[in-house]
Amino acid sequence: MRFLVLLIVLAFPVMDVLATLRFARWTGVPALAWMLASTVAGLLLLRHERLGFRTRTLAALRGDRPLMRGLFDSGRKVLAALLLILPGILSDLIALVLLLLPINVGTPFAPQTVGAGFGMRRGDALDGDYRRVD
Repeated sequence: MRFLVLLIVLAFPVMDVLATLRFARWTGVPALAWMLASTVAGLLLLRHERLGFRTRTLAALRGDRPLMRGLFDSGRKVLAALLLILPGILSDLIALVLLLLPINVGTPFAPQTVGAGFGMRRGDALDGDYRRVD
């Protein structure tokens, strides 16, 4: 079983590069240009996601956004960036599918369940009576 998994893991990059070379011959775009463009796109996505992850984590710590939603979205984008960095068109297509999936898409003002850190937001006021107890 381990041999089969190892064979699949090692065969994917080879098949990916062969598919890229065949696609480059079919379209007329040089394979090196295709691989370089996808690598640059992956690096830019990874850099942008690093900054976005920081802001989403800080927003979750303040209670403005749910934590797991931001972590899942960041993980999906980091995986897509790593697949874009790998040379090959098959990994690029998998990365694009990951980026285009409508996961974690919701309206930002939709009501959310009240849990740890999600009840109060900045600017919300508590309404009640004041009474001093001595």
